[in-house]
Amino acid sequence: MSTETPEEKAKHRVRQLIWLYLWLLLVEGALRKWVLPRFSNPLLLIRDPVMLGIYFYAIKAQVFPRNVWAVSLWIIGVLSAVAILGSPLFPYLPLKAMVEVTAYGFRSNFLHLPLIFVMASVFDEEDVKKFGWWILFVMIPIGLLMAAQFKASPDSFINRTAGLGEAEQLTAGGGKIRPPGPFSFISGPVFYMSVAAAFLIYGALTRTVYKNWLLIGAATALVIGIAVSGSKSSVASVLLVVAAVAVILIVRPRAVNRFGWTLVIVVIGAIVISRLPIFKEGLQILSDRFTSAAEAAETTVIRGTVDRVISGFTEGLGHIDKVPFFGYGLGIGTNVGGRILIGRPAFLLAENEWSRVLAESGAIFGLAFLIWRTLLTFHLGRLSFIALKRGNLLPILLFSSGFVMLLNGQLGQPTTLGFAVILNGLCLAATRPRVPDSSATAPPIADQSVAKPLPRRSVFASRIHGPEIGAEHNNGSADR
Repeated sequence: MSTETPEEKAKHRVRQLIWLYLWLLLVEGALRKWVLPRFSNPLLLIRDPVMLGIYFYAIKAQVFPRNVWAVSLWIIGVLSAVAILGSPLFPYLPLKAMVEVTAYGFRSNFLHLPLIFVMASVFDEEDVKKFGWWILFVMIPIGLLMAAQFKASPDSFINRTAGLGEAEQLTAGGGKIRPPGPFSFISGPVFYMSVAAAFLIYGALTRTVYKNWLLIGAATALVIGIAVSGSKSSVASVLLVVAAVAVILIVRPRAVNRFGWTLVIVVIGAIVISRLPIFKEGLQILSDRFTSAAEAAETTVIRGTVDRVISGFTEGLGHIDKVPFFGYGLGIGTNVGGRILIGRPAFLLAENEWSRVLAESGAIFGLAFLIWRTLLTFHLGRLSFIALKRGNLLPILLFSSGFVMLLNGQLGQPTTLGFAVILNGLCLAATRPRVPDSSATAPPIADQSVAKPLPRRSVFASRIHGPEIGAEHNNGSADR
């Protein structure tokens, strides 16, 4: 008979639904492209019922977040939604369309983010390692699929876009597309490869968590995936994770001893992979993209990358005085908002995330939401650094793979939102070490001496030597 309390059962259900949330994130693009393209638009929201189920059981399990982060997020969200009444577009747009757009904007900006704290309430460091095993394992078929998409023609079946349209994936040059793997867009592999790199480096440094065959297979798939991606973002995202290794070696120098053998394996593997024709071709196209982008901007590759990153934060702030006080309305700047209002996906306000948020919600609520995201990012970074000083390497690696999405990711894009929640939720959960169950009785240690009580005395012996000693006394032989 089960002895679980209702709260424990609900918590178990929360864990199951979070796993389902992750798997739906991984197969959502495949469903929209190949299995059910007719229902591509509704499938954008396929994880929303699961998310609501997680919140329902989290409330029953009493793990739904009520901290200052969650409360302040709900306050900003509600005020941002109500602010649509002050939008200059409100009198000119149909009420139904405005309600739908606002609902989608609220869903994208606010509804999923509390899941980060729910994950940390039901998972710990050991659970996160299990997520890592599956992420590394799935990296292998994703890498193979990306290689096949790279070799195939842009109009082939495996390179089709979501829905029934005739559009093609983004090109990388040389007649090749940027392979999205099972996702609907190249951003999916970019995010996935960054978290795979985090678990890969963690497995290489710890050497006892994951088997060598898994690490070698995932590493090979990761390198091939980066080479054929044709995406500068994929290189940058993985380099951020690699940069975390420098922090680890500074704070935990003893990790150098474990890093040496790993470095030898990496060098040997790199030599082998570099001889593959598909790697050479993909690397050449990727190199051409970096060079052409730098030439077009009349700058160097590094300077162009830095300028692009900085502009992502400063562009919106530079135009904040031109935005209505309460913004144009929550959700109007998303692709889905464009589809609802003008009949096709479009960024009606700005493609840049900070610019979109400020244009939608105005100087007060938009800036408040951006400050919230920035403070939470620094909070996760601080907790990860504290965990690193305790000897836990995993949080800082996961933080390096996910903090950009939380800070500046396009939350209006469902794949970006999903990865922002999952990666930062795993990061926060990884800072929680597993606490042993105090109710469990520890088994006796092998070869440990056990005290033996003396046998009962005879009546005659008791008269001579006095009353019996207690059972808690030893007979003396056990202590010699």
